[in-house]
Amino acid sequence: MNKLLFYPAIFHKAEEGGFWISFPDLPECLTEGDDMTQAYEMAVDALGLALTSRETEREALPKPSDPTKILVEKDSFLVVIEFDMLAYKKRTNPRAVKKTLSIPEWLNEEATAIGVNFSQVLQEALIQKIQAR
Repeated sequence: MNKLLFYPAIFHKAEEGGFWISFPDLPECLTEGDDMTQAYEMAVDALGLALTSRETEREALPKPSDPTKILVEKDSFLVVIEFDMLAYKKRTNPRAVKKTLSIPEWLNEEATAIGVNFSQVLQEALIQKIQAR
């Protein structure tokens, strides 16, 4: 999960100004923005919603299309959107979940004696484990 994902998006110039964005690999994913910066940010968020929704529904994530093989219409252009699933999940779902676990008593005593924050250590270890996949 540590890998960045790169999905092509088509930025269409909107008649009223700004852009509307579509994703060839995710037809349900549409968004818009008033300028290039906002359009890109909205594209990242829309992509995150579409991908996490598919993940929640246990659907496979589509393989990103080769950007060199996508044809765009007049007044449109291709932008490859960089997406980090782990960073997106951290940003959009920071809710804490209580977990009960067991460790050897001696380890608990040693860690407590030096002021270890158990929650922080577990979070860091889990992130490392996820990124190693």
